[in-house]
Amino acid sequence: MGQKSSQFSTEELNDYQDLTYFTKKEVLMCMCNTMFSAHEKFKSLAPEKVGHNKNAKLALNKVLKLPELAANPFGERMCQVFSSSQDGDCTFEDFLDMMSVFSTMAPADVKAEHVFRIFDFDGDDMLGVGDIKKVIQCLIGEQNAFNDNDLKRLVQKIFEEVDFDDDGALSFSEFEHVTDMCPDFVKMFNIKL
Repeated sequence: MGQKSSQFSTEELNDYQDLTYFTKKEVLMCMCNTMFSAHEKFKSLAPEKVGHNKNAKLALNKVLKLPELAANPFGERMCQVFSSSQDGDCTFEDFLDMMSVFSTMAPADVKAEHVFRIFDFDGDDMLGVGDIKKVIQCLIGEQNAFNDNDLKRLVQKIFEEVDFDDDGALSFSEFEHVTDMCPDFVKMFNIKL
């Protein structure tokens, strides 16, 4: 497979490598038929728009065509958190940040910080009752919805177990404590390039 000419300067590639958990090759080059680079994946979502415009911004519905996001119950929320405009529309840099955080190379504490932000639907830097209800609803889907009493009991049980300061919300440190105790946490939040 021959080399493709890059839309990115050497300086940009160095910056992307420095600011992510990817190598230059992972950012740009397609090394085999089964693994696409970050840019190739981004471009495949809207080749007509990204084609020769490295600064293209893709609408949320285009970004959600990525199979790993389409199948994820938090796909839309992930895009919103990583979108520089916070509406889910993503530039390549937004997309690269998301792929980097959910790469196998990202440390658990970085993943925990971003998952906390994804679960914090109201953006108040705490996971309150409403946030936990939305997390549960995303995980179980609309077809398996709990009745109000069952959902309320489940949320109460979660807070009994992990709300160490009994303030009715989970701080990041409480959330991180829970993720530290879950050995599979890091594995659950991986997207392979």
